[in-house]
Amino acid sequence: MTHRPIDAPRSVPPVTQGDETVDSLDPWGRMRTHTLARIGLRRAGDALATPEVLALNASHALARDAVRTPLEVAAVHAALSELELGAPVHVTSAAGDRDQYLRRPDLGRIPSGPLEFGSFGADLALVVCDGLSATAVAEHAAGLCAALAEAFAPDYSLAPPVIATQARVALGDHIGRSLGARAVLVVIGERPGLSVTDSLGIYLTFAPQPGRADSERNCISNIRPPHGLSYADAAAVAHDLIDQMFRAGRSGVSIKPRASATPLPSRPLGITSDSEIV
Repeated sequence: MTHRPIDAPRSVPPVTQGDETVDSLDPWGRMRTHTLARIGLRRAGDALATPEVLALNASHALARDAVRTPLEVAAVHAALSELELGAPVHVTSAAGDRDQYLRRPDLGRIPSGPLEFGSFGADLALVVCDGLSATAVAEHAAGLCAALAEAFAPDYSLAPPVIATQARVALGDHIGRSLGARAVLVVIGERPGLSVTDSLGIYLTFAPQPGRADSERNCISNIRPPHGLSYADAAAVAHDLIDQMFRAGRSGVSIKPRASATPLPSRPLGITSDSEIV
C-alpha cells in the first residue's frame, strides 16, 4: 500500500532581521522540536502569520481525510492472512454509510446482521476496526497485529481475525461473544486531531458481551511509531493486561498495566538560571 504523508508540515520559517537569522526572536523554536502541539504560534498584527494559517488548514484537511477515507479492506485482509491465524472475516456495522456512522454512533456499535462465525473457543478475538481513522489502520494495523500475534502465540490461542467497517469499539463485544472468545482485542483508528491523524488504539474487554460499559474496558492509546508507542511496546502492555484479566476474571478500571513502554528519545531543553532556552 502506498499512502501520502499523514502529518502536515510543522516547521516555522526562521525569524530574520536583514540578512541574518535571529533565533532569539523566536524563543519557542527549540521547544517545538519536543512536541507536535502548536505552541508559540507566530502572529502578524492581530492575526496568525500566513505560514501558521496554511499549516493549520493542511492539518485540518488531513484530519477530515482520515475520518472520511474508506478503509482498503482487501489490503488489510491480505496483511492479516499472513499471520496464519485463520481466514479473516469482514463484517459491517448497522451504519449504512459514513454519514450515518458519524451521525449515529449507536449504529456503529451493533452488527448489520446476525454473526455466524461459529464458536472457536479461543482465548482471544482480534478485531480490526476502521473507527474514526482509516488512515491509522492502513498505516499501522498490519505491523501492530503481527506484534500482537507474536506476543500472544506462546500463551494464548487466537481466533481468526475479523475486519469491521463503520465500526465502533462496542461492536467487538458482539464479535467476541459470537466467536466464543474469553477476551476481545479491538484495534481501532482513534479520533484524529490537528496534530495526529494516524493513531491506533487497542481496547481490551474480558468476557465480551453486548452491554459492556466503557469502564469495563482497558485502553492502550497513541500507537503510531516512530512518534508514538511502538508495536512491540503496545503488544507487551496488552499481554500484561490480558494476564491480569484472566487471573482476576474481569477487565476495566481496576486493572492497571504493569509493563512499561520504552520511553521515546528526547533531548533536554537546557533551561538556564535566566530561564533562557539554550
